[in-house]
Amino acid sequence: MEDTILLLVVGVAVAGVFGQWLGWRLKLPAIIPLLVIGAIAGPIAGIVKPSVALGEVMRPAIGMAVAIIVFEGGLNLNLRELRSAGSGVLRLVAVALPLNWLFGTLAAHFVAGMSWQVSILVGAILVVTGPTVIMPLLRQAKLEPRSAAFLKWEAIVNDPIGATITLLVLSFLTLSTTMSNTDAVLQLAWRTLLGGGIAAALGLAVPFGIRTLFRRDLAPEYLKTPILLAGALGVYAAGEAIQPETGLVGATLFGVVLANIDVTGLQELRRFKESLTVFLVSGLFILLTANIDRQTVMMLSWPIAATTLAILFVARPLAIGLATLGAKVSWSERLLVGWIGPRGVVAAAIAGVAGERLAKAGYPDANLVLPLVFAVIASTVLLHGLSLAPLARRLKLASGGRGGVLIVGASAWTIGLGEALRGAGIPVLLVDRSANALRAARLAGLQTLRVEILSVIGEEVVDLRDYEHLLAATPDDAYNALVCTRFAPELGRERVCQIAPDDSTGRYASAREWRGKIAVAMDMAHARLSDLMQAGASFLVEPADQRSGDDEHSWVVATIATNGDFTLVSPEQEAPPPTDGLVVVLHQPVLAVEPVHRKRRLITLLTGRLRSAPREQKHGA
Repeated sequence: MEDTILLLVVGVAVAGVFGQWLGWRLKLPAIIPLLVIGAIAGPIAGIVKPSVALGEVMRPAIGMAVAIIVFEGGLNLNLRELRSAGSGVLRLVAVALPLNWLFGTLAAHFVAGMSWQVSILVGAILVVTGPTVIMPLLRQAKLEPRSAAFLKWEAIVNDPIGATITLLVLSFLTLSTTMSNTDAVLQLAWRTLLGGGIAAALGLAVPFGIRTLFRRDLAPEYLKTPILLAGALGVYAAGEAIQPETGLVGATLFGVVLANIDVTGLQELRRFKESLTVFLVSGLFILLTANIDRQTVMMLSWPIAATTLAILFVARPLAIGLATLGAKVSWSERLLVGWIGPRGVVAAAIAGVAGERLAKAGYPDANLVLPLVFAVIASTVLLHGLSLAPLARRLKLASGGRGGVLIVGASAWTIGLGEALRGAGIPVLLVDRSANALRAARLAGLQTLRVEILSVIGEEVVDLRDYEHLLAATPDDAYNALVCTRFAPELGRERVCQIAPDDSTGRYASAREWRGKIAVAMDMAHARLSDLMQAGASFLVEPADQRSGDDEHSWVVATIATNGDFTLVSPEQEAPPPTDGLVVVLHQPVLAVEPVHRKRRLITLLTGRLRSAPREQKHGA
């Protein structure tokens, strides 16, 4: 038995990571290959039945995993986003949620033919638009901040609320078979208020206690992330002990409060949690899909298909349209949010529990809950996942251009590079703290931003939708390394570069882990680049196939493949440069003899001769 559980857990972990990689490689939402893997392992091939292998451990394990997922979602909610999207977000939560519940209930009853009791439960399950699907889609589609805030806030806030409503309805339906409706309502109201109140109070209070603990240096650095993670699970468990699913409210609040009260050590937690969440989401989707038996799949019918279409094309668009009437929401935003509403792992987890408990309570159509919910999940993941990016670009709510470069540090070298890249069609944003340094860039027509990129304001105003690469090129080597380290988790370590430090190869050189890739060449430090530009060096964009080998008087700085892929050239990159497309080359004048100290001696010699020439002419006279 233990060997079976071990093989299942390891197999799901490996398959989940493979599904995530496959989605990235094929540029598809990762949920699609994960659903396919789970379907093959479960209902199609019948390789595994997780509920049989894991037994009673499966349900609490899924609950804790979901709690961690909603906690990670709460960490992504910045209250400052509500300044631009506040009224729209409020309507999506307070108005659209009950409308979605109502229209989903009507569709389940009149189209699928379910009883009113089961229809109400299905409608509650389907109000949950999971952040496990929305967040990766937003990153992939590069949605503009306001529309992204609508979808993100709706998904993260509705997740615990929808789950709580669903479990309350489920508890009422099961309790009403053994007691009167009045007694069932009173018992549920008391347990919900108590459990939800305790979870919400802890979710609001515990983060402040943790902040005090960290600020007074009462916890070692290596324990900060475990303390934060244990706090989220503790808040979740406190609510669950009284009323199931109320713990999700506390876990979400715990994450939201942490994200908005300036707790030190939170950046490390975010990175760890993002990796952990990817791991958990992958495993949960495979487990829940594999747990569907063939009998459930065989129950898919035309009424269920018609109900799925009604929910996708009628219920949600109508609910969003009515909820946003009179709000400051454009028609394009209304159309996008009305269409995009993929259901995720929380809906899948609740559907499995709900169908089983309703069947035990004696509801004859309870066996239709799981196939309908999974039909909606699969349809929304597939249709919304594949259509979000093109629809957003069509509505002008996302970037439609190729990935550009974010350059930190304004100088003659970076301005020249920016002009060359802009001429080749690559978006460029030049960031610096100095208005004087940016003046020349603005006169050159480059897009500039005066901000400290590592500040809180910098994180808010720097929009990475159009920029997939970063080049740190300030005179401060340590600052360049810090900028690269900060943005590497978001852009990828292979996409963040810095100019070479003064000692890039000696014993005092920084480890690769704590800096970006070296751009251009190992001996191209800031001083040398400045000298080259002062001596008349310039940038040219040339066809890659017309460049003949190495040239001691020029360096390839960037490449642009024919498919639009952009790369900052680095001596540390392993991939060979493309042989087609364009290359951005830094050319130096022939007089700029290398190395730098020789060039300086040449300039000094020439200057001395120019100064001595008049004296010699006067003396001869």
